[in-house]
Amino acid sequence: MTGQRLELEGRGLMCERGGRFVLDGLSFVARGGAPLVITGPNGAGKSTLLRVVAGFLPLAGGQLVFTGQPFGADEALAPDQLHYIGHMDSVKPALSVWDHLAFWARYMGAEPGSVDRALAGFDLERLAALPGAVLSAGQKRRVALARLLLSERPLWLLDEPSVSLDAAARATLSHVITDQCAKGGVVLVTSHEPLALPGAAELSLAPTPQAGAA
Repeated sequence: MTGQRLELEGRGLMCERGGRFVLDGLSFVARGGAPLVITGPNGAGKSTLLRVVAGFLPLAGGQLVFTGQPFGADEALAPDQLHYIGHMDSVKPALSVWDHLAFWARYMGAEPGSVDRALAGFDLERLAALPGAVLSAGQKRRVALARLLLSERPLWLLDEPSVSLDAAARATLSHVITDQCAKGGVVLVTSHEPLALPGAAELSLAPTPQAGAA
């Protein structure tokens, strides 16, 4: 992290999917030092918001500002500024746990020893030689989350990161998020399951009305 105070602001965000606005004038602020937990029922736009910030979905209107730099409909954050963990674990059946993390370490330009730290961080050392094909859903999820520890990036976007995790792994995830925030990082996280995140702020979303609805 830099010494600069980090902040992500959404200003009047609009995103259209399937003929309706999933986000319709949404504004929020997420500040470094405290996670922003995004809540709401299915269809409220939680995943859409994270994908918009990551640059995977276009904005139909509004603007995002990160660390004083605006971006929005025609541009996105540089990939090396964020970690995005979505619903898919992206664990290849033929690759070992070590190979997965080694690939991501090379891709992100991580420092030597980062793979060992990531394995230890999510209690994956004894699984390092196993191929993805034999891993349980919870183990695959931990492999995906271990990418967070490979390279330091200021913005984390975590979509239902606790899915398939047991109580011990959820506690590890909470610790990793808390540590990131303690270093000044900005974390946006969606979750249907409660996570122990001291000082977390909440952004509650509601489904937007369908066109023509009463």
